[in-house]
Amino acid sequence: MIGVAGAPGAGKSTLARRVVAAVDDRLGAGTAVQVPMDGFHLANAALDALGRHDRKGAIDTFDAHGYVALVRRLVAADEPVVWAPDFDRRVDEPVAGSIAVQQTAALVVTEGNYLLDETEPWAVLPDLLTETWWCQVDDGIRLDRLVGRHMRHGRDHEAAMRWATEVDGVNAARVAATASRASRIVLT
Repeated sequence: MIGVAGAPGAGKSTLARRVVAAVDDRLGAGTAVQVPMDGFHLANAALDALGRHDRKGAIDTFDAHGYVALVRRLVAADEPVVWAPDFDRRVDEPVAGSIAVQQTAALVVTEGNYLLDETEPWAVLPDLLTETWWCQVDDGIRLDRLVGRHMRHGRDHEAAMRWATEVDGVNAARVAATASRASRIVLT
């Protein structure tokens, strides 16, 4: 089980998809599966109720204990199938039971910002994962990726830039402090 960590916009999802595709191409479809941490975003209604929607993506806007429990289930591999949630960027919401992880999967690649965070319950993740990879990218490229992503999902350029620097920027600073915990660095 590989965990891919990095700042928002660093290329975690892209790297995870490429690894899964390469393994599946080589060993057969379904050999590898991607499980994003983003499936554990709190729902928008919950974020509104908690007053956290304006900083969605911050560490306290995820169901951390739920994510760690899922990783433990995937590592145990003692169930025929484990259903994991995904995140639908079109509606900006997590979607439960979207990803089937078969017991026979040879590789699970999970990715997210906080896989290397040292606070509980996140702190246990590096010990559960076989390896942890840190996605390293130039901050200018990362910012451009984020602004483009936010614009593709409905924000105008000014709002996209503000979110990428003010919200994602705060998260990026927190996440960058955890890079030394990774097993290896991957330039993306």
